[in-house]
Amino acid sequence: MNKVMSLAGVVGQLRDGMTIGIGGWGPRRKPMALIREILRSDLKDLTIVAYGGADVGMLCAAGKVKKVVFAFVSLDFIPLEPYFRVARQTGAIETMEVDEGMFLLGLKAAAMRVPFLPTPVGLGTDVLKVNPSIKTIRSPYADGRELVAMPALDLDVALLHVDRADSRGVCQIKGPDLYMDDLFARAADKTFVTCDELVETSAFHSEEEARYVYWERSETTGVVPMAGGAHPTSTATYGFDVKHFGAYAATAKEEGGWQSYVDQYVTPGEDAYLAAVGGLEAVRKLPKPVF
Repeated sequence: MNKVMSLAGVVGQLRDGMTIGIGGWGPRRKPMALIREILRSDLKDLTIVAYGGADVGMLCAAGKVKKVVFAFVSLDFIPLEPYFRVARQTGAIETMEVDEGMFLLGLKAAAMRVPFLPTPVGLGTDVLKVNPSIKTIRSPYADGRELVAMPALDLDVALLHVDRADSRGVCQIKGPDLYMDDLFARAADKTFVTCDELVETSAFHSEEEARYVYWERSETTGVVPMAGGAHPTSTATYGFDVKHFGAYAATAKEEGGWQSYVDQYVTPGEDAYLAAVGGLEAVRKLPKPVF
């Protein structure tokens, strides 16, 4: 089974109003090539579910987003993603803001195909005040505890970036953290991934390599070979581009800044994008962050 696709082929399967989960974490291992392809499309009214970074900010800036479900939207060294901040403060988008652990449980509930998972997380906090749709439930056992019933974060589509994949949809992540990408894959009706390297299936046959495969290939709908496709975010082989993020964030303070960014980095296409940021070799030389 050959699941290899193009960026345009993936975005061609997306529809207005979909709920789209985006893997990665802040400025780390985001499927940015797919995000840029969505920016080039006519898609709109999307609900985005993410531990967000520039992926969320760019989609908000482009007017693609109706609602964001999030635990944070940050570029790390730039604490508040600038375009998301504008969208949030001006009321341009609807939001559901939850604790990081509640977000995880929402994905896990969707992956398990149950309507909610109980948790004490969120009790006594403003999470429940700002999210009246999140209910509490009483334990049916002797303890009778009140618990938060974190609803499932069901996804129409998940978009992920992985280090390596084969044409059948086997995906490998070798970075220091999987984040919640396996849960995104299982919580979605369809999962599309970009990969830095497309390899033969035999590359995963050894025990050492197989241990970095975190979900079944049946969960992967399509694979897009896209070296450098996570830039300007980081992967196991290259760091995030501090200079590029700084320039991107600065455009939020400039008149016509977003359109200028789009004209330079989005509209011309992915080949032109890589050339504009110094080429693939320059991307691969970006120093990896140390935490």
